[in-house]
Amino acid sequence: MKIERILNNNAVISRKEKQEVIIIGRGIAYNKRIGDLIDELQVDKIFTLENEDTMRKFKTLIANMPIEYMDISEKIIAYAKMKLGKKLSDSIYIHLTDHIHFAIERYKSNLPIKNGLLWETRQLYKEEYEIGLEALNMICEQFGVILSEDEAGFLALHIVNAELNEEMPIIKTMTKVMQEILTIVRYHFKVEFNENSLPFYRFITHLKFFAQRLVKSNHYNSATNDDLYNVIKVKYPDAHICSLKIKKFIEGSYTYELTDEEMIYLTIHIARVIKDNNG
Repeated sequence: MKIERILNNNAVISRKEKQEVIIIGRGIAYNKRIGDLIDELQVDKIFTLENEDTMRKFKTLIANMPIEYMDISEKIIAYAKMKLGKKLSDSIYIHLTDHIHFAIERYKSNLPIKNGLLWETRQLYKEEYEIGLEALNMICEQFGVILSEDEAGFLALHIVNAELNEEMPIIKTMTKVMQEILTIVRYHFKVEFNENSLPFYRFITHLKFFAQRLVKSNHYNSATNDDLYNVIKVKYPDAHICSLKIKKFIEGSYTYELTDEEMIYLTIHIARVIKDNNG
């Protein structure tokens, strides 16, 4: 591969099988010029980003970012992919790297930022939050800084963002919606959830995608008929009453009307999580 553009001493643009790639490696562009061959022994990472806008932003970021931040970001992303077993959006390479750099700069300037969604993040995105905590350990090992638990929450939301391929404002609104629904269920049944149970995990997963549809004004529709909804209402009367409370709240707060299909799944999930709580 040949150098097509030099971003900094540690990053160049080249082509691999006719596709533009960003190649990272310590000193890979030192004393090099456009057209020179790349020393493969110096290559640490090759980034192939499918989205042109993402690639453009990534180039800008790398050109102004010390390689150490790319290193730690790549380690955390690899760890997250391994723990979650999921594909993450390419955008995480930009947002996570930029956030870590900004967080460390704020730490050095003694300018911490409180995370207003920390409690919700711990509850609703347990796996991602645990990855965020481990990321703090990685950052401490590499940079010798001890970031606060608030930062674990911020990092977790970046991971959720990359899982769902949404922008951060949408993720924050989704988190708010999920917490509001959980609060309605909690108060209706006067229970505290068993957050380690499988029904609760399934309920959270359902709420995550419901909230995503709500924020984007996309409704779930299938071939479900009225008879099934009537059966569900009779089989789970308490859960259905709770679902009606949620429906009324959502319509009033977000002008989003739940379909019968959404009411069916919401009622079933509520019934299951309450049954699990009651033993």
